Amino acid sequence: MKILLIQDHLRSGGTERQTCLLANAFAAAGHRVCLLTFRPGGALDATPSAAVHRICLQRPDLGWDWFAPGLTRQVRAFAPDVVLCMGRMANSWAGWIARRVPAAKVIATVRTGKPLPWAYRRSLRSAAHVVANSAETGRLLVETGAVESTRLSVIPNALVFPPVVEAEPDRRAALRAAHGAGPDVRVLLWVGMFRPEKNHRALIEHVATLPAAMPWQLWLAGDGPTRPEIERLAHAHGVIDRVRFLGFVADPTPLYLAADLAVMTSHRESLSNFLIEAHANGLPSLAYAATGVAECGGATVPLDDEAGFRSQLRRFAEDAAWRRREGARLAAFAREEFSTARRTAAYLDLFTRLTTPAA
Repeated sequence: MKILLIQDHLRSGGTERQTCLLANAFAAAGHRVCLLTFRPGGALDATPSAAVHRICLQRPDLGWDWFAPGLTRQVRAFAPDVVLCMGRMANSWAGWIARRVPAAKVIATVRTGKPLPWAYRRSLRSAAHVVANSAETGRLLVETGAVESTRLSVIPNALVFPPVVEAEPDRRAALRAAHGAGPDVRVLLWVGMFRPEKNHRALIEHVATLPAAMPWQLWLAGDGPTRPEIERLAHAHGVIDRVRFLGFVADPTPLYLAADLAVMTSHRESLSNFLIEAHANGLPSLAYAATGVAECGGATVPLDDEAGFRSQLRRFAEDAAWRRREGARLAAFAREEFSTARRTAAYLDLFTRLTTPAA
């Protein structure tokens, strides 16, 4: 089968990681795979394997995520059986592709909690099929009339990084020590891009209410436009000495093994790669109940329930026994539910159904 994946830019986000993961997995399964991006470069540019053919439309990088010169010509030249659109910009072009390359089965995906642009919504009506990465997102699409249930599948995200079954205590201690966190320090962790909808601001305000005598640190891995604002906020709340801004981390697995609790105050999600990866490595979590977050399996509080989040945060930070029990439960759940092999097979089964002529 010839499979074309489309992504605007290989930045460091969760959808981009899923794009690279799926491209590599489809190629490893023996399919002819092409990854087409609008812009060159990006933090994940080296992630696709050598078995994945690459096409880039902008030369040089013009910095425009939406600009896709020569898109129709390149799709026709590759002549795919299936086109899988990933991300907001790629999905905004899905309807265009479906109308101009009718021989291909164009699949749109919804993996965001953000409002969908007009072109994206139109694409959902034109695509041969739509994949949502959480059951809650799928339900909302059907209830709002964006997609008919007969054209919708729910395929959750897959684990990008294989979980570590047995962590090395010395490695954990060494990483914590590198950031000044001794064995008694509660390390809180969030891995994700700094964007307005991620709402890092709320987390800084929450941790600032933890008891001054409690030894804690907050590790924030990732980069993005709101990082300077969050750094200023940490200064303003007097906690900058306890917050570690780690920047983009290519493989956050060691962070999951070194931390004590995953925390997330995002307003908009669909299914959090960060949470399922943390859980697979035995790290319990506390998060706002944005769309799809409850399906990750960890503890949640309603959106904007500040008092509830702070109460739970303090209890979880203090209760090591709960963290151990919850971590073990979540590890078993996440490793089964979000297995890379299982999710790759789900996509390939869908592709086969769509491209097999009816009897």
